[in-house]
Amino acid sequence: MIRSSLVAVSAALLAPFAVPAQAEEADPGAIVALQFALGGDHKGVRASGAKGVCLKGTFTPSPAAAALSKAPQFAKAVPVTARFSMGGSNPKISDKTKPVTRGFAMRMADPAGDLTFVVVSAPVFSTRTPAQLLEFLKVRAPGPDGKPDAERIKAFAAQNPETGRQAAWLAARPVPASFAGVDYWAVHAYTLTNAAGVGTTAKLKFVAADKAGLSDDELKAKPDSFYADELKQRLAQGPATFDLVAILAEPNDPTADVTASWPEEERKQQTLGTLAITAIEPDATCDAATFDPVVDLPDGIAGPADDPMFAIRSPAYAVSLSRRSN
Repeated sequence: MIRSSLVAVSAALLAPFAVPAQAEEADPGAIVALQFALGGDHKGVRASGAKGVCLKGTFTPSPAAAALSKAPQFAKAVPVTARFSMGGSNPKISDKTKPVTRGFAMRMADPAGDLTFVVVSAPVFSTRTPAQLLEFLKVRAPGPDGKPDAERIKAFAAQNPETGRQAAWLAARPVPASFAGVDYWAVHAYTLTNAAGVGTTAKLKFVAADKAGLSDDELKAKPDSFYADELKQRLAQGPATFDLVAILAEPNDPTADVTASWPEEERKQQTLGTLAITAIEPDATCDAATFDPVVDLPDGIAGPADDPMFAIRSPAYAVSLSRRSN
């Protein structure tokens, strides 16, 4: 059910944003309302990533990073506020759930401009456009019996086969043993620009230093909420680290379709630095503002101009934040 009040709120919140035409084919308020409906309409939570852990750390660039980007975060070490999360708007979702992405949001602070990424544990997103996302959510909305219509979902998948790529990726891999034990992708293509004005198109990936998945038997033995405790124990032993890697585009790599992956093993890659997560922070630290990867990009790195799923993020996050705050 789409709540008219959220749609009205979204109209007011969208006013400050110049949303590209390709992102206007679906109302962000309607998308957010359906995200909440699918998760059980819980109050005071995010539309996506409702269950999570707030963190702090440091990003230290590699010596070669400045050759690709003049962003201040690639010139010196900067403090980071971050958050691991489970996908969806249900704060009670089991950590053992397989067909959902784990999320990783971070804000790398600098007086010249923060750098924010919102990344997920799959190299692709579930839909290509906001309109397709709206339909993807609609067919999964619970009916009068409280359950989605399996036939509608099947028919939609048959007509939109690309929407099954993310689920197939997750199904083919074990449930991560830790939020810190899996790789995360920024599914959008970014342009990195150096001090000489040379631009490089790349996809960005956070590569975990200590990857681990759970066997079926190991998974059964876990409680529904084990990630937070595992992370606390892990960080007591030392930082959880990720290398930020730029996967460099070749001429025919798609930049406007987040359901399409690039052949990483065939692409040149450059390590831009290391993110070290050092401690758990109070939830209020992450709840004070939204992690907006569209607005928070300093000079030297830009999101795609032709990707409608990137453009819709900022207004959708604004609607979600409004609901969470009221």
